[in-house]
Amino acid sequence: MIPENELQYHIKCAEGDVGRYVILPGDPARCEKIAAYFDDAEFISQNREYTIYTGTLLGEKVSVCSTGIGGPSSAIAMEELFAVGADTFIRVGTSGGINLKVREGDLVIATAAVRQDGTSREYAPVDYPAAANFEVTQALVWAAEEMGSRFHTGVVQSKDSFYGQHSPERMPVEGELKAKWEAWKRLGVLCSEMESSTQFVVADSLGARAGAIFHVVWNQERKLAGLDDEAIQNEDTDLAIRTAVEALKILIEKDRA
Repeated sequence: MIPENELQYHIKCAEGDVGRYVILPGDPARCEKIAAYFDDAEFISQNREYTIYTGTLLGEKVSVCSTGIGGPSSAIAMEELFAVGADTFIRVGTSGGINLKVREGDLVIATAAVRQDGTSREYAPVDYPAAANFEVTQALVWAAEEMGSRFHTGVVQSKDSFYGQHSPERMPVEGELKAKWEAWKRLGVLCSEMESSTQFVVADSLGARAGAIFHVVWNQERKLAGLDDEAIQNEDTDLAIRTAVEALKILIEKDRA
């Protein structure tokens, strides 16, 4: 058993340190950048992969907390944030395109995620879908439309192994990896990333809300198909961040109403 303490074991936060609404980037280095869009933002804590700032939007307390890479650390962050008062989460991160219509620099708003992760299986049977919360997704769509961004909505793929995607030919399970990738392509899956399936299922298990928006860094399938793709691995997530911030404002106003 984890010893009971005023501070949560991993994120080193207590009740009152974070807001109800939390943006979840993977990279700790993005937290300060996201917090700059809050009013009166203050650094709260840093431990392991978890960096946390809290401020306000429209007078409502909001936070940003990095999760690191993958499902296990994401689940820990959400569990502990929920324990100290958070109940609405928006993941902001990068992704690689799968569907040919998805270009480098586009935004993808996830409606659901392929559960090619391990963590969510300790929360729900594999038959259970990893679906984004409708209210959060709707707010992200409205925000993206308001900003005039090029974006897509649909299913994304979440996996545990970055190199299982990018170097499947050297894996002992090469055949399985390639067969699944081909299935995601045929099913119209938009992009690949590493956290949202866990976050959607964990949120449901807690009775919380979660959504996700991604900046597309590149699309390996467009390149293989001979289509134009910058492939410059531009990881500037500012547009996705601003969209998430505007979505939080929409949610705050709707929740107040």
